[in-house]
Amino acid sequence: MSHEDFPTDEPAVVTCGLPYANGDLHIGHLRGYIGADAFSRALETLGQETAYVCGSDMHGTPVAVNAEQEGVDPEDFALDWHRQYEETFPKFNVEFDNYGHTHDETNVETTQEIVRTLDDEGYIYEKEIQVAYDPDADQYLPDRYVEGTCPYCGAKARGDECDEGCQRHLEPGEVEDPTSTITGNPAEYRKRTHKFFEVSEFADFLTDFLDGLEGTSNARNQPRQWIEDGLQDWCITRDMDWGIDYPTAEGEDESDLVLYVWVDAPIEYISSSKQYSERVGTDAFDWEQVWKGDGEIMHVIGRDIIQHHAIFWPAMLEGAGYNKPRGIAATGFITINGKGLSTSRNRAIWAKEYLEEGFHPDLLRYYLTTTGGLQQDVDFSWDAFQETVNGELVGTVGNFWYRSLLFAYRNYEGTPDAAVSDEVRDRIEGAIDDVRENVNDYSMRGVGGAATELAQFGNEYIQRNEPWKLDAESEDATQVIRDCVQIAKAVAVLLEPITPDKAQALWAQIGEDGDIADAHLEDALEAPPRDFDEPGELFEKIEDDRVDELTEKLEERVAAASDDDDEETESDESTDAEADGMSDTDDLEPLADERIGFEDFQELDVRVGRIESAEGIEGADDLARLEVDIGFETRQIVAGIKQLHDLDELPGEKCVLLANMEKAELFGVESNGMILAAGEEADLLTTHGDAAVGEKIK
Repeated sequence: MSHEDFPTDEPAVVTCGLPYANGDLHIGHLRGYIGADAFSRALETLGQETAYVCGSDMHGTPVAVNAEQEGVDPEDFALDWHRQYEETFPKFNVEFDNYGHTHDETNVETTQEIVRTLDDEGYIYEKEIQVAYDPDADQYLPDRYVEGTCPYCGAKARGDECDEGCQRHLEPGEVEDPTSTITGNPAEYRKRTHKFFEVSEFADFLTDFLDGLEGTSNARNQPRQWIEDGLQDWCITRDMDWGIDYPTAEGEDESDLVLYVWVDAPIEYISSSKQYSERVGTDAFDWEQVWKGDGEIMHVIGRDIIQHHAIFWPAMLEGAGYNKPRGIAATGFITINGKGLSTSRNRAIWAKEYLEEGFHPDLLRYYLTTTGGLQQDVDFSWDAFQETVNGELVGTVGNFWYRSLLFAYRNYEGTPDAAVSDEVRDRIEGAIDDVRENVNDYSMRGVGGAATELAQFGNEYIQRNEPWKLDAESEDATQVIRDCVQIAKAVAVLLEPITPDKAQALWAQIGEDGDIADAHLEDALEAPPRDFDEPGELFEKIEDDRVDELTEKLEERVAAASDDDDEETESDESTDAEADGMSDTDDLEPLADERIGFEDFQELDVRVGRIESAEGIEGADDLARLEVDIGFETRQIVAGIKQLHDLDELPGEKCVLLANMEKAELFGVESNGMILAAGEEADLLTTHGDAAVGEKIK
């Protein structure tokens, strides 16, 4: 890999965390797949040779458990979901160059080959460990077959992950007070010999790897703490039938163990790349140049699988002699109407539901990619969705496209015969530079913003020059409309990664041939065709009564499910499917018993602030120094958010600050106040409306 700006001379692979073949897709999942698709498309507009690959994650205990409950074979169960995903992704314009699955022959062979190499290189050893066992069922209990208490934070945990607490990966035997999910009875620990990958040998390599890693700051910063705490070797086998058999050397007895799902799941990235090369030929795309050469590898994943992608996966690649990722971008969670997404309570916007409501997929693509930074949590509500669509797509982009092209068609039957003005050319070139910079910063929000801001400039330009007041045959009118058609074409090229269908529709409306996906950024400055037909409006306003109907329908679903079920947090074992989001009150700290009086509350001086700058404090793992404007003055604040937020994206964000907090000194830096945040992920509190900086919170 290189660290040159994109585009580079080396081919690139973009991947997204594998969807776990165990349930319906919802917008929590789609955020990652759409984001990775947009990033892949954006790289291609820069001229980067890129393949976007993925596949269904077929193995692991959740599949085995649910297949058993339904009385079907695990392979049939997982393949059914795999086919549904294959059908669903294209409906959201998520276009993989190859979409495989972890149980296909290519991945089985590649996985066993890599494990053999790790074994030959001395990175795998046997160890006798304690494994949960259900005496009534007479079987060992891997992963999701056992539940208990996390030994690190005390939260309820599954066999391989504290998914409701600290989200730490757990090794077999670590869960306290184990209970069998098969019988519901207490489990007991018995000794069993398993295979271990010596991750601890890669601590120095991983430190250097993280130093050079691109993407989101949480993907770089969170793993550093795990390294500093001391890396634990990784048990890579399980006592079950469903999975890829542990590879044995020639002449050895076959193993009765299968590989842990997190071994073969990321290897599907390699396998899917192989399959793409086999289909198109190595002259078109050479997977080995990427994975065994100097190609560019970028992963888009859910925040709760950072450890697997930034610790286990690069260590495996290094040990087996493969290329390592250049960038890892970890998305935040999706909440619904300010509450945690819950599949058990039906508090979710399901992929099929969204389509059945008749909305165009590009509307959701735009909302999910431009609302908040990639690693920030995003709250979905039909109101917020309506506001984004009506304000930015209908009111800004669509309005400019339609009135510019309609004026051009009615007066010139296409593009007026004139050169683009220097002002407009410079503005388009600036937007192109913004897109290029944002792609290299892994910011699809920035890419969408650059396109929308160019459309806003177009609206201001046409409003400022008022061509409808000019003689259509005058040079002034001709110049204005010629410029506007060029801006419209440029917006389409820049917006294609985010809204590919709508951009293609505009491409056709201005008379361009072929697929806009084949266009590069520089094509935004190429002259549009001379002739085109009368345009149509590309975006439709969402009415208030429609939003009221959708909100009521969602609330009714949630209420009905809540009557039947206790809330559960979804955090599937190996993919971006974990982006379901939050947990129920079982995860929350108990309410304080002691009450305070209103007078005590009035003594708190809580103000609206705006973050002006943010930077990490050298030598401190978690601390950042913020400059926060609170209206009367700018305060220096030290906050423990360094590993949980992309500090570069914080300037300009509003926050809530306790202004009369006593001053403190942390790591030699004075802190004059305290910003307020929720939960272990330090979700910064802000205001819903337009409260002024410095306004007191009462």
